[in-house]
Amino acid sequence: AESNDLYGGSRHQKVSVFHGLTPPAISIQCYLERIFKYANCSPSCFVVAYVYLDRFSQRQPLLPINSYNVHRLLITSVMVAAKFMDDLYYNNAYYAKIG
Repeated sequence: AESNDLYGGSRHQKVSVFHGLTPPAISIQCYLERIFKYANCSPSCFVVAYVYLDRFSQRQPLLPINSYNVHRLLITSVMVAAKFMDDLYYNNAYYAKIG
């Protein structure tokens, strides 16, 4: 996210529904710790979420992961991974509250 913030201005970027108007004040590390604490998903969900984000960045080069969308992409990828990997998971509204 940080490298795309620094170097992203040189190429044309699209804006998606994941983009916020301003970057959130919480750091990515603190945000991941918050998700880990409240989502109660297995550690494998975070690995799968990383794979989802990696595939997203490879298949959507005009939508780079940056500080305006990384938090929303993280919570979405963890939520989808939890629903795919875990037997027990929360509804979408709960994940929205975590985010």
